[in-house]
Amino acid sequence: MTSEFPSLQDYLNSKPKALTKGPIAILLIEDDAVVTETLQHHLKLGFRHVLVLSPEPVPVPEGDARRITNLQWQTRRRNAHVGAVNAIIKAVPAGTWLYYCFNAEFLFFPFSETRSVGEMLTFHVEERRSAMLTYTVDLYGPDLARCPNAVDLENTMFDRTGYYALARPDREGHPVERQLDFFGGLRWRFEEHLPKDRRRIDRISLFRATKDLEVTADHRFNIAEYNTYSCPWHHNLTAAIGSFRVAKALKTNPGSRDSINSFIWRNSIPFEWRAQQLMDFGLMEPGQWF
Repeated sequence: MTSEFPSLQDYLNSKPKALTKGPIAILLIEDDAVVTETLQHHLKLGFRHVLVLSPEPVPVPEGDARRITNLQWQTRRRNAHVGAVNAIIKAVPAGTWLYYCFNAEFLFFPFSETRSVGEMLTFHVEERRSAMLTYTVDLYGPDLARCPNAVDLENTMFDRTGYYALARPDREGHPVERQLDFFGGLRWRFEEHLPKDRRRIDRISLFRATKDLEVTADHRFNIAEYNTYSCPWHHNLTAAIGSFRVAKALKTNPGSRDSINSFIWRNSIPFEWRAQQLMDFGLMEPGQWF
């Protein structure tokens, strides 16, 4: 392992100054799809530092090199986010805001074109919140012959309808307070190709590190309040992640690729790459932040 491409654990053991203050983004690179574009998108949002986890070194834009650290991690193994995110939680100061996603995923939050992620999280803290619900909105290209992996940044499509929520039961079958399971997008339309535990579109992607906090394989946390969509007294901010990840998987996995000729249906519309469109369709909300 070279010093230019250290392992995640070696980097964390060195107690780097870059991790002393957030918000920090964690990008898990699974393949070569739009890696640079994913990096640039999140840097533009205002994350102080971006940890890029990948099996092989990733080219880092020279102008942004001081805000990016590329670390070795086996991101292609199942549930690769669990060990990585939990190790970083333990390494940063309590209260540090963290965010994680995969390549070909793009975070949006209310007014994200004109306000930074730091500004948004400052308001969220003032509302006594330590985590934020993000909806994973499936993105896909309209022409799979031209873009076989379904990733098309210029002609991106998404589903304008078909999203719904169900009560989240506890072990005794009773609804959990302020927690719901959300569904929709390609995971709903092509659910026969996805295991049952991979069909939800809710993810707690933004959260504050605290003692004994751990993320689970299904993108929830071991502290129940972190999994809530709002506080008890009013609605809170939510965010969204525009994601090509499911489209890529459906078109590259042997069990599904030959049975899918197109992702287009009557409710497909162009994705405009702006937060307001997602708010207009109810895929995130500003809460009390205006």
